[in-house]
Amino acid sequence: MSFLIRVQLPDSPGTLGAVATALGAIGADILSVDVVERAGGVAIDDLVVELPSGRLPDVLITAAESIPGVEVDAVRPYAGVLDTHRELELVEDVAAEPADGLAIFAAGVPKIIRAGWALIVAATAEGANKLAASTAAPDIQTIDLPWLPLARATVLDGEESWVPATWRELGTELAATPLGKPDRVLLVGRPGGPMFRAAEVARLAHLAGIVAVVLPD
Repeated sequence: MSFLIRVQLPDSPGTLGAVATALGAIGADILSVDVVERAGGVAIDDLVVELPSGRLPDVLITAAESIPGVEVDAVRPYAGVLDTHRELELVEDVAAEPADGLAIFAAGVPKIIRAGWALIVAATAEGANKLAASTAAPDIQTIDLPWLPLARATVLDGEESWVPATWRELGTELAATPLGKPDRVLLVGRPGGPMFRAAEVARLAHLAGIVAVVLPD
């Protein structure tokens, strides 16, 4: 079974190699690595690893944190590998079929930023109305989003009163970005975390800005 493990580690030569060695010692096979953020001497990396049948994911935490200075932010099941070229593919897919662009974009975003789901909503007098959704997205048609219109991409507080109770119960981390205009937004969720980092939010905003150019109004 494959897992996505997010680690914080000293941004120094050899540290990631030491983590890889520790994971290999417990039988974990590293499928891919993605650098999420680097700042202040600390790196945030996402690793997709495969564990042998019967091994519990807890062993990943123990192995990674056996390296001095390494902390595990989150471990969760993950299908597929990290592919930094998916942004280009998604933009091309939207451009090829702009009439279905919202649905295509909503379906593709979670795979790029490793979110659990994505919703595209637009502000109306009755609240935010769903325009498109990915698989596994909450089954809603309208939702009250008091922060609309949205001027720029941001991390949202998953404990605020507007957040549905089921999202709070799952510890859902949330981020949103305008999609071409402040009253149309992309909302993404990660049930159980990890939190969205600043670099991920910037990546999300950049992707939304490019896609918005080819989307219909």
